[in-house]
This record gives sequence, structure tokens and C-alpha cells, in this order.
Amino acid sequence: MAVSTSPPADLSAALVLEPVAAADWLVILPVAWCLAIGALLVMLRRPIGLHPFIAVAGLAGLVAIDGLLLQHVIANGPVTMVMGRWLPPFGIAFTVDLTGALFALTAAVVALAGGVYSLADVNDSGRRYGFYPFLMLLMAGVSGAFLTGDIFNLYVWFEVLLISSFGLIVLGSEREQIDGAVKYGFLNLVATTLFLVTTGYLYASFGTLNMADIAQKAEGLRGTAPLMTLTALFLLAFGMKAAAFPVNVWLPASYHTPRVVVSALFAGLLTKVGIYALIRVTVMLLPVEREELSLVIAAVGALTMLVGVFGALAQSDFRRMLGYLVISGIGSILAGIAVGGPGGIGGAIFYALHSMLVMTALYFASGVAAQLGGSFSLSSLAGLYRRHAGFAAISLMLAFAVSGLPPFSGFWPKVMLVKAALDIGAWWLAAALLVTGFLTTIATGRFFLLAYWRDKADDGLAGTVKARIPAAILLPLVALTLLTLTIGLYPEPLLATIQDAAAGLSEPSAYLNSVFPGGVR
Repeated sequence: MAVSTSPPADLSAALVLEPVAAADWLVILPVAWCLAIGALLVMLRRPIGLHPFIAVAGLAGLVAIDGLLLQHVIANGPVTMVMGRWLPPFGIAFTVDLTGALFALTAAVVALAGGVYSLADVNDSGRRYGFYPFLMLLMAGVSGAFLTGDIFNLYVWFEVLLISSFGLIVLGSEREQIDGAVKYGFLNLVATTLFLVTTGYLYASFGTLNMADIAQKAEGLRGTAPLMTLTALFLLAFGMKAAAFPVNVWLPASYHTPRVVVSALFAGLLTKVGIYALIRVTVMLLPVEREELSLVIAAVGALTMLVGVFGALAQSDFRRMLGYLVISGIGSILAGIAVGGPGGIGGAIFYALHSMLVMTALYFASGVAAQLGGSFSLSSLAGLYRRHAGFAAISLMLAFAVSGLPPFSGFWPKVMLVKAALDIGAWWLAAALLVTGFLTTIATGRFFLLAYWRDKADDGLAGTVKARIPAAILLPLVALTLLTLTIGLYPEPLLATIQDAAAGLSEPSAYLNSVFPGGVR
């Protein structure tokens, strides 16, 4: 029998041969966990009474996993795991730095709050039609988007969360929901298609889709590749996902149509995935082009802020007002991206994390207000303070937080953004931030005075509405409010982590070294 005399193949240039450290499995565990819990819920389709408890337990586990992941990244720096053990840039990489870990953990906290709230908000029909499997699939997409290190894989996770959000927004099949779903779906599909086209254009220019590889190659291709065109296309695609002006009409037309818990999850998660992607691409991958487009981004940010807050002032429906406040917050984040530097990028990250918590809590509050007052409309809402003074106090604190007033979480990122804008001489952008905060205070104060302090002219409804708030609704609302108060009173630990995260995006050497140890590609 012939014996081969050829030397054994050297696989070290193509494959990861070292065993993976146990802690490094945390990189992909959030996605795998969500998919596994979602699959379990699908298999247990008939005993729908088990769904809420399995989902809430799964989301609590997700918070624990993301907490451990953040701790691991703080202690050891960015962590990379490649699929199939193929070395990057050929293998799809999951690379987690401080920015991704912070967003993932905050998203998990929001989802857990939503899971608890849903115990009282989602009925048997919603459970039967798959609310909880869709929720876990949504979190798989959101977690994957925050943790991936590959542009095309980012697109895949966008698709996953988009599909699951379609399922969530139409639960109930009411006419208003279908109308909102069509508007939501159309522009989001356009944005997703533009993202895919731009990703193909990027691959044609760079020959790779690995984020670290793109960051390394960008400088050498700056004279030949159409990087400004790519940056502009990404800005448009992610701007549509984030609901930036002028491609934001889908959000106020759709976010008020589904169940309260779905609106809250969308407000806390979906637009922030678009913002995260925009930060990742423009700050880490294409920083020179971001700088050249900074005036455009700043103008878009200022217009988004003002359009959002003026829209909020014009509303008489609680949830419609909140939709415009989501848009206004996106403008503040865009202002930080435009300004750049540690203050601007750090302020943008801080504001995004704050907005995820506060907007979710405000949508929860709108649901409680409708439960106590029988409507979301100011024409019917009145006397909520008399019905539940504690809830009125919580609502007032959340109004202060979203307006950027101390001592709540919105104050510190607003200070960071205003200071960063003034430091580069962009006084008009700082003025837009301050005016937006002032007008937000007026918008939320108007709602509070009319819905909470105003006496109800007709008390005939008092016997038909609930004066008691279920614990499943009150608990996540109180928890998120206390969290935003804690961050406002003691911001130092989070602020230090955010500053390190911003520095890691602006100078991504640790990120690159995690993907290509020693600079070897």
C-alpha cells in the first residue's frame, strides 16, 4: 500500500488551533441563548401558560450573560470568536468591545422589563400568536447586531430583528395595527435594501466584510475607493433605521399602533440598533469621511431634534408624543456623532443608553395612564394624580429625565454634548441641544399638567377604570425609573466605562489586535 510522503498540511495560517477559553464563549452566548429559548417556546406551542415564565426567566438569564460579558471585556479588553474556527477575515467574527457590550446589556435590561410588563399586557391571544417567541427572536437579532464584527453579518441580524418586529407589530390584527405595520415595514425594507446594496459596494471596494480588516485597509484605499459615497450611503441607510430627519415619518405613524409593551420595546431597542451601527461604521471604520461629513450630520441632527420636539408639542395622544420624543433623542445622538472626539462620541453613547431606558419606561407609563384614565388622548385623560399619586411622581421623574434635567440620567449626556459642541465652536448645535431640552420640558410638562393635575370634569368613568396598578406593570416601571435616577445621582462608574468605550472606537488598536493578534492578517 502506498504511503504518502507529503508533509502534513499547516493549518495554522487558516484555522484557530488553540482551544477557546471558556470565558470567550460569552461572546456568542447571548445570541445562542435567545435562539434556544425561542425554539423552546415554539416547541411548547400548546401550553401557552408556560410561555411568560419561560421567557422572563430566559430574559433574566440574558441580563446575567450580558453582565458577565461586559465584566469580561472590562477586565480583558475586546474579545473575538470566529465561526467554524476560520481565521478572519475569512471566518465570520463576533468581536465585542465596550461599546457593543454596553449596548447589549442595556438592551437585555429593557427586554427583561418588557417581559415582566407583558405578564399583564399580553393576553392569551397574543401568547397564542407567538408574542414570546417573537420577543426572543427580536433579542437574538438585537444582540447579534451589537456583538458582530462583520458588516454582512450585521445585515443578517438587522433582517432577523426586522422579521420578528413585523410579527410583534401586527399581533392583534386590528386595522390601525395593519396600517402602522405597512408604514413601518415599507421604509424599513427600503433601508434594509439600501444597507445590502451598500454592503455589496463595500465588498467590491475592500474585498472584505470584516470590520477590523476594513478599518485597517481604509487608509490605504482612501485615494482610490469611493469611501465618501460609501459613508453617505451608510448614513442614509442607518439614518432611516434610526428615524433621522427627513426619513423618519414611519416612526410616529406606527409606534402608537401595537400593544404598549411592543411600542416600549421598539422605542427602547430598534432605533438604537441603527444608531449603534452608524457609530460603529462612521467612527471606527470611516473616521476621516465622518469628519468630512460632520457638518451634514450636525445639520441632520439639529433638524431631527427640532422636528421631533415640535412634533411632540403638537400631539394630543400620549404615545404619539412619545414617538416624536424618540425622534428628538436620535437628533441629540447624531449631534454627538457629528462633533466627534471623546466628548461627542462619549455623549452620543451615553445618550443612547439613557434613551433606551427612559423611552421604554415612558411607554410603560403611557400604558398605565391609559389604564387609569381610559384613554391615551388628552381630551379624556385628567385627574391621574388623584387616582394614583405614586404613579404621578414616577411620571414626573421620567419627564425630567427625558428633558435632560438633574438629577436624572439625561442630564449628564446633555452636558457632555453641549460642552463638546462648544469646544469646537459649534455654538448653533449647542443652542439646538439646549432649545430642544427646553421645549421637551414644555411638551412633557404640558402633558403632565393636563393629564395628571387637571380635574376630570366627568367622574362617571371613575367606576369603570382601574385604580389599582398590577404588580407586573408597576415593577418594571419603578425599576427603570430608579435606574435612571441612580445613574443621574452616581454617574461616575458608567461615565468612566463610556469614556473608555469612546476612546476604543476612536483608537481601535485593541479591537484590531483582538481580531488580528500581533497585527497578522
